[in-house]
Amino acid sequence: MKKFDLNIEEVLEDWEVYHALREIISNALDEQILSKTKDMEITKDGDRIKIRDFGRGLKYEHLTQKENQEKLNNPELVIGKFGVGLKDGLATLNRHKRDVKIKTKHGDITLEKTEKHGFDDIVTLHAIISDKASEPDFVGTEFSINPCSLEELSKAKSLFLIFSGEKTLDKTKFGEILQKKSEISNIYISGVKVAEEENFLFSYNITSMTSAMRKSLNRERTNVGRTAYTDRIKSILLASKDPVVAKHLVGDLEKFEQGTQHDELNWDAISVHACKILNSENVVFVTPSTLHQQNDLIDQAKRDGYELVVIPETINEKIQSITDFQGNSIRDLSQYRDEFNESFEFDFVSIKELTDSEREVFSHKNEILKLIGGKPKQVNEIKISETMRLDSSGFNAVGLWQPAENRIIIKRSQLSNLNLFAGTLLHETAHATSGASDVSREFELELTRFLGKTATKSGGLERS
Repeated sequence: MKKFDLNIEEVLEDWEVYHALREIISNALDEQILSKTKDMEITKDGDRIKIRDFGRGLKYEHLTQKENQEKLNNPELVIGKFGVGLKDGLATLNRHKRDVKIKTKHGDITLEKTEKHGFDDIVTLHAIISDKASEPDFVGTEFSINPCSLEELSKAKSLFLIFSGEKTLDKTKFGEILQKKSEISNIYISGVKVAEEENFLFSYNITSMTSAMRKSLNRERTNVGRTAYTDRIKSILLASKDPVVAKHLVGDLEKFEQGTQHDELNWDAISVHACKILNSENVVFVTPSTLHQQNDLIDQAKRDGYELVVIPETINEKIQSITDFQGNSIRDLSQYRDEFNESFEFDFVSIKELTDSEREVFSHKNEILKLIGGKPKQVNEIKISETMRLDSSGFNAVGLWQPAENRIIIKRSQLSNLNLFAGTLLHETAHATSGASDVSREFELELTRFLGKTATKSGGLERS
C-alpha cells in the first residue's frame, strides 16, 4: 500500500457533492473521447453511485496538479486540462463524508486524511494506492461514491450538454448553437454548463475559448459573467450560415418594435448577419412602415411566392449597401421591384388585336402629341402591352419610357377611354423630352410646359 499526498490545502467550501460528481463525469467523458472507447456509464446500486469509463485506466500520477499535454492538444474535444478539478472533487467528497473507491487495472484507490510525510503536525488528504489491483483485467476507471442521492446525481448531470437533450442547430469553429428546451438558456464551455441566461434566444456550447475567457473562467466553473463569453457567442453566430438559425434570429427581430426581442438581437451585427443568410431564401425584407404603405408591391411579392420578413428601420438602413454571402444585394421592397422589372417580359399587343374602341382611342395619338408641338425626336415608337412592370412605389405602371429603345409603352387598360390614354401618353413623353424621372424638379418643369401648350392649343389661345 502506498500513500499519495494530494497536497490539498484550499478547500472549496461552496462546493456541494454534485460539483464533485461533475468533475468525475468530466474526466470520464474526456477519457471516452480521447481513447475512442464506448460511452461512459452511470449506475446506482442502493445508496452507491458508480461512474465508469472504458478507457485506459486512471493512474495515481494523474492526480498531480499539472497540465495534461494530451488534453492540451485536443482543446476542442475535452473539458479538463489540469488535475485540479478531479482533486477538488475528491476533497469535496471527503469533506462531505462520502466513501470513495476508485478501481482500475493499475490499482485500487481510496481516500484518507493522514500526516504529511516528514511533517507529523500537518494532516492532508491522501490517495491510498493498493499494491495489487483487485481486478487486474478491469477495463477503464470506475468511481464508486457512497452515499449519493439521485437528486445529487441529477444536479450533476444537469451541468452537462450531453445529458441536457438540447438539440444542436449549427456547429461552427467557435462553438455550437443549441435549441434551448426551456425559457432559460444555458451557456456551456466544452460541454459543461457555466452560466444561465434568461433572455437569450439560443443556448450555446463554446468549444474554442479566447485568452480573456480562460482568465475569467474561475476555478469553480460556475456563475461565469456574461462579459466573459459575449464576444465568443457573437463569433459563433457570425460564423453560422444556417438558414434555420437565421430564421429564428430574423423572426425575433419582428419583436423589436415591442421591445420584446431576445438579447442577441440587440447586437446589430448579428441582425444584419441573419439578413445576409436569409437573403438566399425567397424572402423580402420590409419595415413596419413599408408594410402598410406599399400594398400593391407587397401583394405582388406574395403572389410571386416571397415571404415577408419585418425588420426594424435601423437594420433596414444597415442592409442597404451590403450584399449577402453569394454577392447579391439584400432584397428589400426596392430591390424586389428592380429584380421583378429586370426579369419582366412585356406582352405586346398589335393594332390588329385591339378592339374597335381601343383602336379608335389609339388613333388619336398624333393629335394628342400635336398639342405639345408634335412627336418629339426622342420617341421612335409607341407600343401597347397587356402587362406592365412595377413603378417606383410598387404599383403596376400604366406607362413607361424606355430611353435605350427610344419607345413609349402604354398599358392596354389605358385605351378604355381617351382621357386616360392622353394623360399617360403626355406623361411618358415628358420623361422622354426631359430625360428626368418621376418626382424630380426637371420632370415637373416639363409637365408644366406641356400643360401650358395643351391649354393654349385646346383653348384656341395660340396666336396665328
